[in-house]
Amino acid sequence: MHNFKKLDIWNKSVAFVSDIYKIVNTFPQAERFGLVSQMQRAAVSIPTNIAEGSAKSSAKDFVRFLEMSLGSSFELETELIVSLNLSYIDNDKYNYLEEKLSELQKMIIGFKEKLN
Repeated sequence: MHNFKKLDIWNKSVAFVSDIYKIVNTFPQAERFGLVSQMQRAAVSIPTNIAEGSAKSSAKDFVRFLEMSLGSSFELETELIVSLNLSYIDNDKYNYLEEKLSELQKMIIGFKEKLN
């Protein structure tokens, strides 16, 4: 069992949730129950699955939750691309968020490999 609050991937992913919430607040009101809601859920799912997995008694179970966290990050990556294509975010904001998300994905993959 791990203390999730001490994990860098959890702390960075919680901070990233704030970035996503701030950016979707600028999206059109019409997206409130569409893309905005989906992006918020995917972003929150990343640290949530890390925290939930940390409570599991086996590394195998923790890895399964890390895979769900990684899946949510790929979902969010897709939604960022859609947001860029719809001009809800500009290239600079997209590149900034994509870089942070890519770092999280690499950290999750690395931690997953360490547990295996």
